[in-house]
Amino acid sequence: MYLNCHSYYSLRYGTFSESTLLELAKENGITQLALTDINSTSACLSFIKQAQEHNIHSVVGVDVRNGVDQLYILIAKNNEGFSEINTFISEHLHIKKLFPDVAPKFENCYCIYPFEKAMEIKSHTFSEYEFIGISIKNLNRLPFSPFNKMMDKLVIHQTVSFRNQSDYNAHRLLRTIDLNTLLSKLPLSEQGDKTDVLLAPELVKVKYQEYPELLFNTDKLLKSCKVNFYFDEHRVNQNQIIYGEDKDSDYTILEELCYNKIKERYKNPKMEVYERVEKELAAIKQMDFVSYFLINNDILDYARSKDYPYIGRGSGANSVVAYIIGITNVDPIELDLYFERFINVYRSSPPDFDIDFSWKDRDDITDYIFRRFKNTALMGTYVTFQYRAVIRELGKVFGVPKFEVDSFLKGYKVKKSASSAYIQLIEKYAHYIHGFPNYLSVHSGGIIITQKPIYYYTSTFLPPKGFQTVQFDMNIAEEVGIFKFDILAQRGLSKIKDTLEILAYNQPETDVLDMEDIEVFKNDPNINKLLNTGDCMGVFYVESPAMRTLMTKLQTNDYLNLVAASSIIRPGVSNGGMKNEYILRHRIPEKRKEAHPVMLEILEDTYGVMVYQEDVLKVAHKFAGLSLAEADILRRGMGGKVKSKGQFEQIEKKFISYCLKKGYSETLTNEVWNQIKAFAGYAFAKGHSASYAVESYQSLYLKKYFPLEFMTAVLNNGGGFYNIETYIHEIKMQGGTVEAPCINKSDHGNKIYGEAVFLGLGMLKSLEFRAIQSILNERDVYGKFSGFDDFVDRVKIGIEQIIILIRIDAFRFTGADKHTLLWEAHLKLDKNKTQNPYPVLFKPKQITYDIPEIKSTTVIDAYDQIELLGFPLHSRFNLLAAPLPTDFKAKDMVAYVNRKITICGKLVTAKGTPTKDKRLMHFGTFYDSEGVFFDTVHFPNIAEKFSISSEGIYVVRGKVVDDLGCLAIIVDYIQHLEMIPDPRFEDADKSVKLMD
Repeated sequence: MYLNCHSYYSLRYGTFSESTLLELAKENGITQLALTDINSTSACLSFIKQAQEHNIHSVVGVDVRNGVDQLYILIAKNNEGFSEINTFISEHLHIKKLFPDVAPKFENCYCIYPFEKAMEIKSHTFSEYEFIGISIKNLNRLPFSPFNKMMDKLVIHQTVSFRNQSDYNAHRLLRTIDLNTLLSKLPLSEQGDKTDVLLAPELVKVKYQEYPELLFNTDKLLKSCKVNFYFDEHRVNQNQIIYGEDKDSDYTILEELCYNKIKERYKNPKMEVYERVEKELAAIKQMDFVSYFLINNDILDYARSKDYPYIGRGSGANSVVAYIIGITNVDPIELDLYFERFINVYRSSPPDFDIDFSWKDRDDITDYIFRRFKNTALMGTYVTFQYRAVIRELGKVFGVPKFEVDSFLKGYKVKKSASSAYIQLIEKYAHYIHGFPNYLSVHSGGIIITQKPIYYYTSTFLPPKGFQTVQFDMNIAEEVGIFKFDILAQRGLSKIKDTLEILAYNQPETDVLDMEDIEVFKNDPNINKLLNTGDCMGVFYVESPAMRTLMTKLQTNDYLNLVAASSIIRPGVSNGGMKNEYILRHRIPEKRKEAHPVMLEILEDTYGVMVYQEDVLKVAHKFAGLSLAEADILRRGMGGKVKSKGQFEQIEKKFISYCLKKGYSETLTNEVWNQIKAFAGYAFAKGHSASYAVESYQSLYLKKYFPLEFMTAVLNNGGGFYNIETYIHEIKMQGGTVEAPCINKSDHGNKIYGEAVFLGLGMLKSLEFRAIQSILNERDVYGKFSGFDDFVDRVKIGIEQIIILIRIDAFRFTGADKHTLLWEAHLKLDKNKTQNPYPVLFKPKQITYDIPEIKSTTVIDAYDQIELLGFPLHSRFNLLAAPLPTDFKAKDMVAYVNRKITICGKLVTAKGTPTKDKRLMHFGTFYDSEGVFFDTVHFPNIAEKFSISSEGIYVVRGKVVDDLGCLAIIVDYIQHLEMIPDPRFEDADKSVKLMD
């Protein structure tokens, strides 16, 4: 009887989840119903799964509409019918094509036309699979319609969109948000009917008692439909399971790859390597993951053929097979990576390979995957309505002034006004709508490659980049047996690749080591010294103040220490209070004796402290005695991957009871359990940390031996943790000079000549892309510009764009002051006249004007640079209005530990952190007038009193403290120092005063 039910995946229309729909059905004793969301099958797999748990017969389909105009409802008879529906709606959604008024022929679907639409197409011959839906409100019209003698074609059409008045109100608000209008202007035609509620079966039978045929037809239709999928422990692998011709040949390929390449990774492989390979290959074959490895290897073969750098990480980094064939660069034998974390008979999902590519290369890799493998799509995800955003949207819906909405969000009590009565409603429905899906988006890196066509599982949409994307998220995908390939993008790899390209033209005679020769980098004391001192500006994953501080405290000086640091920095270890404990045990061997002997034996390499995800398995298995299957549930539950809270709680009880049976004290048991809970999904797999450390070492090598080229590459990739000005400072600290953009030497990106880095034209905020292209194209074809007149003659861009170039001093090679050129530009280029776009045989000679000599100043240049680039190329210390109040330097802090000092510094970054009592404190990073960095701590009473939000130079006063060799200043006073004002505005102010 329920053929047309909506969930809130009928975006900006529906008002409850598919779970709520099923609960509502169960409460009313309904044993079968159909989920038919509007132009979407997003919730269908989840609906089928949960219906099985509720013992309800699930039927799925789609409510086909153009806008809110309902055309027909398609119901899948079986899995093939579901595929037909997904194919049909996807074809229209991809090209934003209107759906036809009459549905095409379907082999395995039913089509139900609402009574009103059936009346519009009454001349249509209704096929065997087509029906006419009669709603309660249309029952009285049926006897007078041409369908009153077609009883075999009639079914009940009672739409279900709402539960109550609140749902209906929320629906109207969603429709208004969707249309970006006022609630008072929402057309009735854009709203659902208030009667679209789920009626009890008894009431439906009463309403249709005069038409028992409709009850029979509807029941028969529902019972004849069965779309079947298996989930969770019953699921089957839906990924492409054969890479080549068959499974046997796939295994042979993988086996040969391993044994052919084993000596490339291990020069003299020991027996344990061969034993590990045999063990893994057997498990991979048994678990049917051979094609998963071969597909990943195929993708990376393509990347290698294009010289694309990549990093393979994830639990797959625990695999020696992955290491040997080149999916990862992490040797699991060297790091004693836990094999069962990678693959075991209790793990039904494939090992996890996260493969990072350069952000410049990822799209091409994705395109290759779509071309190479037949059944491919991007993973979808839903962006949900968030409370504060909904408040703002509803403010517009009710016409509440923005300042009143802002005041409400800031926690101020809204004063009584004409619109204040709406605030209570807005707050109520913001909570109501919070968490609803808002729109479909694309997962950050997930790609699925299925054995059957994508449409067998879902419909798809087409995001701007043109790769079809499924309408469900990774959670239901995994539950049904579809496991994503993670193809991710990052800028760290681009920095490495770009540095090598820059070296090729800036130092062509220099020999650069093979970037894959990680062992050389690991054992280079000069590189390890950078870690020890925290000198890692621009280096992937290790450049932040927090990481720099941690490495200094750890005295990090080798690869294994860096692997540990990469995981310790994560909140999971920190939240459990074990970060400091690890540092102390690392620095002070005597402290290691404080670890429980069993914990120290299990976690010897981390001094009895849990640092990695694998440590949870080790502790649960060896300390508590849980089976590997139970330990893996515990690990996955930590990361939120176990949805059943009861299952996780059962493991917790078992863990505690097992520990007590082993004779551990309740105190120790609870301490270890609390450490496990503190991880809370934040801890890294050791393979992740090791993979990051490999990339860090590659960057560290370039940073140490080719700092200027490396920092230029950093700039060309948008920087990193810090702002661009900080990287400009680092170039200067490394002995380079930084030049403003130049029309003869600059490209779109930044370019280095020897030790001089010329900023790119693309760095200029207001310079248009096409203006840059015009300049570069002209220069590439016809050579450098001989002077300003030559530029004006050859490049046809507007005067506003030329003024930007003049103000940044891009014509300084001419020797003319930029103020003189500004006069010339205005005299030679009338902004009201369009320049002749066509070439001329004889160019007229530019008129020379007698212009008074004007000279720019350093301060004027600095202000122009700040406006056009976002920062000055001159030191901000040289732009202060008054002399520095102190000449104390950061290098002298070591002699002033536990003493107060006053120092001046340029603010680099400041991070706010809430305290236990929810007050805000700050951690600051500055550099002094010599460019040396120092750190500050601002406790809440100081953070609340003194702001450090502005760019520029500050005078800082406080006590120097030493925390394991890491110096910082506990601030008790800080003040922003004034810059010299822009003299042009100062002169203008004087002129105004004289005129007054």
